[in-house]
Amino acid sequence: MQTVELFFENLWQQYTAINPQAEAIHDLLEQRGETVVNDHVALRTFNTEKLGIDALSQIFIAMGYQQKGEYDFIAKKLRAYHFEHVENPNHPKIFISELLIEQFSPELQTIIQEIDAQVEEAEIQSDEFLYSGRPWDLTFEQYIQLLQESEYAAWTAAFGYRANHFTVSINHLTTFFDIDTLNQFILDNDFALNESGGLVKGSPEQLLEQSSTMAPLVNLEFKASNHLIPSCFYEFAKRYPMESGRLYQGFIAASADKIFESTDSKK
Repeated sequence: MQTVELFFENLWQQYTAINPQAEAIHDLLEQRGETVVNDHVALRTFNTEKLGIDALSQIFIAMGYQQKGEYDFIAKKLRAYHFEHVENPNHPKIFISELLIEQFSPELQTIIQEIDAQVEEAEIQSDEFLYSGRPWDLTFEQYIQLLQESEYAAWTAAFGYRANHFTVSINHLTTFFDIDTLNQFILDNDFALNESGGLVKGSPEQLLEQSSTMAPLVNLEFKASNHLIPSCFYEFAKRYPMESGRLYQGFIAASADKIFESTDSKK
């Protein structure tokens, strides 16, 4: 069993390999003297018995994580949970979502079932599975077919297992005190931000503000062809204290719904 630190280091290395903008922003912040702290990572999957949250979460439950919140995204036909480390609250949270495939067309369900059939049970039990990439064959035609019904389905089928995004904790920054100033810094350095629902999702009243870059295009290999498609993105989160004085640790479904659109090829 790998340590939590090694898990996130491996996840980060795989993530920045196809999303160098995250590493570039991370470096820009460090050049200002910041020590960048990761608030959470997000993972995507399908709700099959083999690949669903209940199966994949065993990997990080074994590392000391515990489920803390549940979220429904009715329009996007998703369910999500967030997990926090039991003994060390400084470890990043894990936000994992799954596509409710039974709510889609028989054609989409057939593609996902074919994907599921290509994954061995033993692979899922490996510590490395969540940063193993795409363990199945996928044609570009299948990707487009999924994209017509669900951007989330297409992205997950194309990229497999990796961090969909890492998240800078604004609360731990010392040269930025609010999300608007950080957003302007990101824009001034020529990175595009997700404008769906406004640059800032959430509010101090909701105890969480979030923003994110738009996923840059990456030349991805499909079966028999390569194509440019949106990859991963970088998120920024500012948390506010609850009445107890402790920072709110959950997520706002309406805000997360807009954050999902950071990988939308139509934007």
